[in-house]
Amino acid sequence: MSIFRCNNWDNVVINNGENHLHGGIEGFDKKIWNAEIFENESDICLSLSYLSADGEENYPGNLHVKVNYTLNNKNELSVKYFAKTDKTTTLNLTQHSYFNLKGEGKGDILDHIICINADKYTKPDANLIPTGEMPDLLQNTLDLRIEKAIKENIKKVGGNGYDHNYILNKKEGELSFAAKVAEPESNRILEVYTTKPGIQFYTGNFLDSSLTGKSGNAYFAHAGFCLETQFFPDSPNKPEFPSSFLKAGEIYEHETIFKISL
Repeated sequence: MSIFRCNNWDNVVINNGENHLHGGIEGFDKKIWNAEIFENESDICLSLSYLSADGEENYPGNLHVKVNYTLNNKNELSVKYFAKTDKTTTLNLTQHSYFNLKGEGKGDILDHIICINADKYTKPDANLIPTGEMPDLLQNTLDLRIEKAIKENIKKVGGNGYDHNYILNKKEGELSFAAKVAEPESNRILEVYTTKPGIQFYTGNFLDSSLTGKSGNAYFAHAGFCLETQFFPDSPNKPEFPSSFLKAGEIYEHETIFKISL
């Protein structure tokens, strides 16, 4: 889940300054999920399911969650999320995969070329909480509508790099193009499509070499980037943002596709 202030959610844990981040002390990334595998001629699917009991991390409702990771023969990884609850709650499911199109342990991502299909963004305060303002990106150092190297403006955007929510150009709920990243050395291209209204572009600013990958390589600052499709951060406290509330009996559903090509 995204970061948000605890103004109207006094029972949830404060675990990031004065704010609540990633679902609490023990978010869904730290849970053991039930897993099934389904396979046919064109794709293979890992289906994960979890029941978050009423009161877990002080969230209301018994929340049934399912996430399907499906890899097909077109080099597309589809991530489909489903959820339902028996009490009104707030829910903003995403995933935080780090990408480096050079390859794991092959250096930083600063030479990667990126574009994001967004004319506006949610302006953050000093603690990365949106102020409620949604400025136009025209003539802004954050503007990524035209392809550019990540390194071009990374020292100008504040903090130690990009960690911003972009408001995607799209119709509500449609599966459409969100972002594209290309790596000149490997010629690999990553395209992202989503039904979500926002995408968080993060350049691994807080990686400090304390984590290592499968090959034993340390993850240092800017060793990878994330493109997290989502509702906007602090949506529970911002009625002008797309709502992240899920009512009893409603079905939460969205899809994000990561497509790799050369």
